[in-house]
Amino acid sequence: MTMKTICPSRTRKKTRSKETYTQSMNRHTPLALLRGAAISVALLLPFSVAMFPTQMAAQRQAASRTVHGKVTEKGGGPVKGAVVHLKDLRALSQKSFITPEDGTFRFGQLNTNSDYEVWAEIDGKKSSVKRISSFEAKNTFEISLTID
Repeated sequence: MTMKTICPSRTRKKTRSKETYTQSMNRHTPLALLRGAAISVALLLPFSVAMFPTQMAAQRQAASRTVHGKVTEKGGGPVKGAVVHLKDLRALSQKSFITPEDGTFRFGQLNTNSDYEVWAEIDGKKSSVKRISSFEAKNTFEISLTID
């Protein structure tokens, strides 16, 4: 009877590969993945929190426009009670404002990506329509509306 000699190095390799496979499987369990994600968030959170307020403030400033002005009659006097309309041509929505005694109006927090039309009317009389383009670089518009 002959005895077969088993090479010890081959046996170890098989054992090591089984250990490596088992270790590999343990690393990819849901708990291990969750632990890795938690560590990543913990490391990145201080940087994102530090940058978040400044980014949000810049976006708020850049994403807002204001339109203000005065409604007057042909003689130059202010018109009390005129209805000033602001139409968003992108969203197809419309806002309105009734002027006080000094004839002033103001619309704030307007989207920079929209085009607008502004006009005033009172007692069936209407001013000309003024357009505000989304391509305008400025964020504040002063418009004078004269009722004919």
